[in-house]
Amino acid sequence: MNATKELICIVCPRGCRLQVDDDLNVSGQGCPRGVVYGKAELLNPTRLLSSTVAIQSAHFARLPVVTNKEIPKGRIFEVMAAIKKVRVHAPVRLHQTIISDVLGLGIDVIATRTIPE
Repeated sequence: MNATKELICIVCPRGCRLQVDDDLNVSGQGCPRGVVYGKAELLNPTRLLSSTVAIQSAHFARLPVVTNKEIPKGRIFEVMAAIKKVRVHAPVRLHQTIISDVLGLGIDVIATRTIPE
């Protein structure tokens, strides 16, 4: 007998309630993306990570950043620890790489805002 895992799909705003069994059979999806999400969530869950880093600026104390690709869910706290150590100086431009290849994952942490001097 297969155990079934229940998930809420986060790929789109519909929030479909998925059921995924041990054989990776997915049901409850409203679109094909739900099938892909359900399987990936059981095999290798990943997330984009948004945070802030300290910035030395006349007007701002924090710079918003995001990973440019999804990271393994199990590595979120390690990536957050790496982000916490960073301090940047203005000016910073939108999409500028703040941390290149964080933790050797092949993923960059990039700025999501331009901050002038």
